[in-house]
Amino acid sequence: MIKKRNLSLLVLSLLVGLLTACGTGGKATNAPKSGAASEPKQAGALQKIKDRGKLIVGVFSDKPPFGFTDEKGKLVGFDNDLARRFAKDLLGDESKVEFVVVEPASRVPFLQSNKVDLVVANMTVTEERKQAVDFTNPNLKAATQVIVRGDSGIKSLADLKGKKAIVTKGTTADIFLTKNRPDVELIKFEKNTESLQALKDGRSSAYAQDSLILLSWVRKNPDFTVLPEKLEKEAPIAPAVKKGNNVLREWVNQELETLGKEKFLLQLYDKYVRTELGPDVDPNEIIVEGGKWQ
Repeated sequence: MIKKRNLSLLVLSLLVGLLTACGTGGKATNAPKSGAASEPKQAGALQKIKDRGKLIVGVFSDKPPFGFTDEKGKLVGFDNDLARRFAKDLLGDESKVEFVVVEPASRVPFLQSNKVDLVVANMTVTEERKQAVDFTNPNLKAATQVIVRGDSGIKSLADLKGKKAIVTKGTTADIFLTKNRPDVELIKFEKNTESLQALKDGRSSAYAQDSLILLSWVRKNPDFTVLPEKLEKEAPIAPAVKKGNNVLREWVNQELETLGKEKFLLQLYDKYVRTELGPDVDPNEIIVEGGKWQ
């Protein structure tokens, strides 16, 4: 009798389970919603920064006026001061930021390997890079151009054919010329300072880079000029986070919107950029206040 009773209970349990599954299309009623499993992990990424007590940011140390080392050995500049403001508003103290110096080619790998939480290093948004990292809303805009020595005879991009041009590895200029101009021999360096020194030393008469850097450098080096043609159309520059870190990305987007109301980027422009580019340059052609690309 006991065995028959146990068998009856087992059959009844199986029938109830089958009926429940049929009533819900064969799916468990308590299954998490799509993306729910990743939400705690993403939220944890932001909480991890708070628990750590510091924001780790990849920045440049040799790309004035955006990221450079001053005479006291302090990392300063438009991008670096923006990162300090992020730390202040996220953690309550602008000193709670740890700067990790990056080169153009190391920005993406440093994000992918969790060496930094965020990269704020004059990084142009491209389709190729968007496959590897996630960008926030932009804070700057620039085009890729070429500077040449005044006596080089190079008057246009077409004149680069068969000649050498300097690029910094991993920059937009490097990527574009490698892909689209096999008729130009590229001389590549790791650092922006190395590239500019090579240009001065005559390793080549041309250097391709973001227009923001070139316009600033040419003002101090009148023997060189910027070719008016652009390698690519004007593009946004933005901070970047690791692929899938939506929580930090959205926090930065909201922060940029908030800072836009107090014209914070204009303050940084006046502090670092205006004297570099000169009074004739409209800051609205350089900065993207509030993260709103137009």
